[in-house]
Amino acid sequence: MKIYFKPLTYITIFAFALFSCSSDDSSSDDSGGNDDDDDDVAVTELHAAFAAFNLDAVTAILSDDGTEVYIETTGFPDHTSIYWETDNALYMDEPGVSKTTQDTYIGGGQGEAASFTVDATPNLTGSTVTTQLNTIGIAVSGASIFNDQEGMGDLDQAAGSLDWAGAHKGPGVYHYHLEPTPITNDDESLVGILLDGVFIYGRQCSSTGTYPTDLDASGGHTSTTQYTDGAEEYHYHIVNEEYPAGNYAYDPAYVLFAGPFQGY
Repeated sequence: MKIYFKPLTYITIFAFALFSCSSDDSSSDDSGGNDDDDDDVAVTELHAAFAAFNLDAVTAILSDDGTEVYIETTGFPDHTSIYWETDNALYMDEPGVSKTTQDTYIGGGQGEAASFTVDATPNLTGSTVTTQLNTIGIAVSGASIFNDQEGMGDLDQAAGSLDWAGAHKGPGVYHYHLEPTPITNDDESLVGILLDGVFIYGRQCSSTGTYPTDLDASGGHTSTTQYTDGAEEYHYHIVNEEYPAGNYAYDPAYVLFAGPFQGY
C-alpha cells in the first residue's frame, strides 16, 4: 500500500503541533511497507463508513480508477471543548483542564486542515509500520487523531491539558490522544480512519456487542461491522486497557491508537 500527502494551496498540511507524538514500537518496520501498485484493489464506490463522518469538515473522494481515496478535513470538530474561542457556541469551560496555550484556539488559523490519500482497499500483506509524530488519522468529528506519545516522550507530559474529549490543541491541529468520548464512550461507534486506510472503532465490536477478545498487537481484528453489510473486514478498535490517569482532568483514560499500522 502506498500513502502520500497531497498539499492544498489554501491549507497547511500536517502542521507540527506543540504537543505531538510518536510510537516507540521497535518491532515495527519504518520502511513504509509494500509499495507495489499492482496490489491496489479497485472499488466502485466509497466505503459506507464514510457516511458517518462530519460532512461539514471532512471530504472523501474516490479516485477515477477506484483504487484510492483522497481525504481532507478542516480540522474543526463538531463538539464542545475548552479549545474553542470563548465566544464560540461550542466553547465549554473546563476548570480542570490546563490549556496548552492561551493564545490559540480551534479555528484560529494555526494549520488545522489536513489531507492524505489511502488505498481504497488497505494492503494487509505488507510490513507493519510504526506511528509517527503529528496526524495519524482523521476522526469522524473532523479533528485529527494522534498516537500515545508527546513530542518529548510520554503522554503524561500533557495529561492535564487534555479536554473532556481526550484532545488538546498545541498550538497546531486540535487532536485526540485518548478515546474521544463525544464520538465513542465504551461502545462500538466508528471513530475514524487512519493513514493506512483502516477504520478504527470504539472499545466494543458490533459483531458481538461486547469487547473483542481476538485483537492483534495493533488492536485490530477481522469481523463484520455495522458498515459492511454482513461481510467481514479488518479494522481497529480502541484497546480496552485503562491508561494510568492520575494527572488527567478526566478519567478513565484509554489510548486511541498506539500502533503499529497494519494496512501498508
